[in-house]
Amino acid sequence: MTERPTRVLLTGATGFIGGRLLPALDAAGFTVRCLVRPGEKLVVRRPLARQPEVVTADLLDAGSLPAALAGMEAAYYLVHSMGGRTIGEIEAFAERDRRAAANFLAAAEGAGLARIVYLGGLGETGPNLSHHLASRLEVARILQSGARVRTTALRAAVIIGAGGASFELLRYLVERLPVMTVPRWIDTRCQPIAVDDVIAYLVGCLENPATAGLTLDIGGPEVITYRKMMRIYARVRGLRRLIVGVPVLTPRLSAHWINLVTPVPAGVVYPLVEGLKNEVICRDERIRELIPIPLTPMDASVCAALAETAAGPGKLPSRQSCFLDH
Repeated sequence: MTERPTRVLLTGATGFIGGRLLPALDAAGFTVRCLVRPGEKLVVRRPLARQPEVVTADLLDAGSLPAALAGMEAAYYLVHSMGGRTIGEIEAFAERDRRAAANFLAAAEGAGLARIVYLGGLGETGPNLSHHLASRLEVARILQSGARVRTTALRAAVIIGAGGASFELLRYLVERLPVMTVPRWIDTRCQPIAVDDVIAYLVGCLENPATAGLTLDIGGPEVITYRKMMRIYARVRGLRRLIVGVPVLTPRLSAHWINLVTPVPAGVVYPLVEGLKNEVICRDERIRELIPIPLTPMDASVCAALAETAAGPGKLPSRQSCFLDH
């Protein structure tokens, strides 16, 4: 497809990214159909020019998907599983992601979709890649294996935005702990990106047909360590914090420690913490030419996230207000 699609299916419409992408797609003139799971309700964050159609389907139920995809030209795949503290639990979540992606691809091919846009995660391939990041790469491979539909896979680093699990971890740790004892992952390099920049890239992928079928890294303008990320947050908030590294602290112990301080469930914290050992930086800069947007620095990203938080800067939200990244 060389023309810009107009009818778009949005999965994950109730999530951290999907809830922001819906109004952006509406503003860009797309006709959007939102897929929600049985029992979910779509809550629209901002006024829309056109109310989206809402359909109910379960990605693990292949029979529920053809009707949801009928008549669509493109789709955003913004769903993933996360959780588990044992190898068995993690493998079960990975298997669910595998099945969901295969079901969705088969339904998309059957419906004649031209494009899928998938938001996954950065991470170097290899035996040391975390289970969580490896699963995200596997989903990308599945979605890009279609015979007709062309899938664009965006690989994002840490996403900075109010309500995102990664940002809420950062926020709670720095707000609540004047002295932090952290393991070696504190000096792992990453390339955090503002959530608004992620949304701009997601919309831009459908605006620019040259992105079809590509795997593209997306990150912010700075490559920094997690230690510096914490220091930037503290500086923005006017907080004095001491960060002390320790040579040995396993992902399991780190997850338990973080779970005591933050509202993020341990089953979500563990795969996130396991991934902190892996550098998540952009190796491919093609996205900057294909979709040229001004990138938001880390300090401005933190300011925007704090301003968006309903509780206000410096006041911590309830446990129920923290969501998964996607």
